[in-house]
Order: sequence, then structure tokens, then C-alpha cells
Amino acid sequence: MTDNVSLISGVASRYAAALLDLSEEQGSVADVEKALTAFEKLLQDSDDLSRLVTSPVLTADAQLKALTAVLDKAGIGGLAANFLKLAAQNRRLFAVPSMIAAFRVDLARRRGELSADVVSASELSDAHVAALKEALNAATGKSVTITAKVDPSLIGGLVVKVGSRMIDTSLKTKLNSLKFAMKEVG
Repeated sequence: MTDNVSLISGVASRYAAALLDLSEEQGSVADVEKALTAFEKLLQDSDDLSRLVTSPVLTADAQLKALTAVLDKAGIGGLAANFLKLAAQNRRLFAVPSMIAAFRVDLARRRGELSADVVSASELSDAHVAALKEALNAATGKSVTITAKVDPSLIGGLVVKVGSRMIDTSLKTKLNSLKFAMKEVG
């Protein structure tokens, strides 16, 4: 399992670095970033698209045709679309979410920013995101870019990951800790 994860992250890192280099050469970093974010949102919102991306049963041609139709309908074009199509042709579509994450990490590093993944039980308001960003900026001394996700199973609180550091203040984790402590006593 570990080898598989490192293989995917290695492939994702190489593809992301190549995309970032090419987008910098063409002066289209902002457009590529916006398009990848739009595609990531499509992936999150569509179970069918997620199945298309992860299915080992579909041929590269079938994935490419379906992906092209999705990209055209979503209005995603240019370098980002070509990148996603290349991933489909090379049977690497399953690694696209990791490629997008690696792209963001590389981009943030080149900008001198830190990237923070924040998971909350419900969607954070703009005011909460701004306050969290300000607190993370002060704590790290760098500009922090936040990628927010929602996981209702957390019940409440946040899980914040910045680099190799993780702060888990979720109610789910606190309840699990309490449950474990109660088992120790009884």
C-alpha cells in the first residue's frame, strides 16, 4: 500500500511540476490554477465523473472522449484541458486529484506561501476563512493559502494541516479520545 501511495505521489509531483513550468513559460499560471480548481469542483460534485477518473475498466480512448465532452461543457480549455487530456491518454487520470494538489503545493512554494488544508464539519463563511488565514499567517510568519473542505463526520471543530503539522480540534477526535480513555478506566 505504501509503495502505491508513493508511486501516485511521485507521478503527481512530476506531472504537476511539468504543468507549472509550462504554465509559467506561457504566462498562464492564473488561468491554469482557475481551470484546475473548476475541474476539482466538478470532481467533487459528480459521482459519475469521479467514477470516470478512477475506473480501471474504461479504456484510455473512452476516458479521453468522455473527459473531452466534460471539459468542453464546463468551458475548461487551454493548457489545463490539454494537461487533463494528456493524463487520460497516459492512463494517469486516477492521479489527477493528487496532481492538482501537488500543483498547488509547488505554486505556493514558488510564491513563498504556505498551503493549508482545512477540513470542517460545515462550510466556513468568508469571515471565518479570513480569520483563520490571519491566525495562520501570524503563527507561521508567511502568507498562507487555504484549501477548505467539508466533512460532516467531524461533528464540529476543524482539522488544519500546514506542511507536516496537523492540528485536530474536531469533536469527532475528542469523542474518540474520551471513548478510548473510558475503556482504559473500565
